[in-house]
Amino acid sequence: MIAVQSVETDRRANLFHFTRLQRPIVDRADGIYLWDKSGRRYIDGSSGAVNVNVGHGNRNVIDAMKRQLDRVSFAYIFQFENEQAIELARGLADRLPNGLNRIYFVSGGSEAIEACLKLARQWAVSTGQDKRWKIIGRMPSYHGVTIGTLAVTGDDILTKTFDAIGRPMPLVPAPFVHRDHDNLSMEQRGIRYADMLEEKILEEGPESVLAFVMEPIGGAATAALVPPNSYFPRIREICDRYGILLIHDEVMTGIGRTGKFLGGDHWSCRPDIVALSKGLSSGYAPLGALAATQRIVGPVVETGGFLHGHTYGGNPVACAAGVAVLGEVDRLGLVENSAVMGELLRGELEALTRRFPFIADVRGKGLFMGAEIYADPLAKEPLPQGLNANLRLIDLAFERGLIIYSRRVRGGPVSDNFMVCPPLIVTSDQIGEIIAVLGDSLQALAAELDLPVEGRG
Repeated sequence: MIAVQSVETDRRANLFHFTRLQRPIVDRADGIYLWDKSGRRYIDGSSGAVNVNVGHGNRNVIDAMKRQLDRVSFAYIFQFENEQAIELARGLADRLPNGLNRIYFVSGGSEAIEACLKLARQWAVSTGQDKRWKIIGRMPSYHGVTIGTLAVTGDDILTKTFDAIGRPMPLVPAPFVHRDHDNLSMEQRGIRYADMLEEKILEEGPESVLAFVMEPIGGAATAALVPPNSYFPRIREICDRYGILLIHDEVMTGIGRTGKFLGGDHWSCRPDIVALSKGLSSGYAPLGALAATQRIVGPVVETGGFLHGHTYGGNPVACAAGVAVLGEVDRLGLVENSAVMGELLRGELEALTRRFPFIADVRGKGLFMGAEIYADPLAKEPLPQGLNANLRLIDLAFERGLIIYSRRVRGGPVSDNFMVCPPLIVTSDQIGEIIAVLGDSLQALAAELDLPVEGRG
């Protein structure tokens, strides 16, 4: 990463960061840009942690939060209702599909997934299905950093240290259909990967399986992986056949990020429970939510209520931010802009693959795009682990004033990717600006690692 310039900055950073990373101090932000204390500008090509959907410095969101602060900043949800939480719940229920109209607020994505898992388990107990407790996830995947969410996360780097104090759950392969070498069509591959869920259910014992949790469009652990269309109806069919719940992790993909309000909306997919966060408050306040159907919530309420809660759940200031963000998504047409600008971004990224042959498999929807870095794109052979190509690309881009996102995508310390996910307010000119800096960064990476570029073997 960029070295912090001053000793004082380094001393301050070490007070609250439990890492060896050194970062400049941010000073201000507006639109898709941030500036550090030295005045240097950065393009936010990752929307922070893929959460600043409406952009930085939105006055309508800020003013809504200020108005709420002038009234009441905190009211404990078990003592008071508050108008902002009620309005936000109604706004979400109006936008969510398939009867997902029971809303529960938390403070972030890990909390949202944790609450989904607990709600699913309590539903099973409340309906006399106590033997159901296994929640199947995918490898690779990412669902959070609490002990409960790590149990269903497929990423050895994050999970192995904590397996001894958690209860790791069964995993099935994520649908990396583009890596397969067989004679099947993409739609046939989608069904094959979905059928792996049924195989795992039968292996574990159907009576013990409670739910399947998945990202409809993969997040950082799979760099915006999009399954074939055939995957989704078969997954729903399998869940129904064995009476298990389908949980969608829409923490990254929700609130317009993919060109639909939810990522699953691209397939009219019918989950039983959905987790939301990140874009729900667009980074203006810690906020997350789960949404479930009355079929799930009703039995839990009838048997005494949800055995769960957080101090800041339903916080009125955070919910005021959420209400204002939904208003801005509508006012600015950000779902539609994400779809249109996403197609432009996809085309530009695909053009980069022709210029830099070590880049391949551009994927995603809307302004949620990813690609992989390969030693051999045809054989899907990753670069040597020790090169740390994904981290080096992030650094090279950062040095040039562009922030992008990256993680390893094979469930461990191998396979490099990068993601480009700018705020949903991005314009075509700004897409061009992002691509120009990304191209320069890839050129520098190629020179450092001796990777092929257009016109050079």
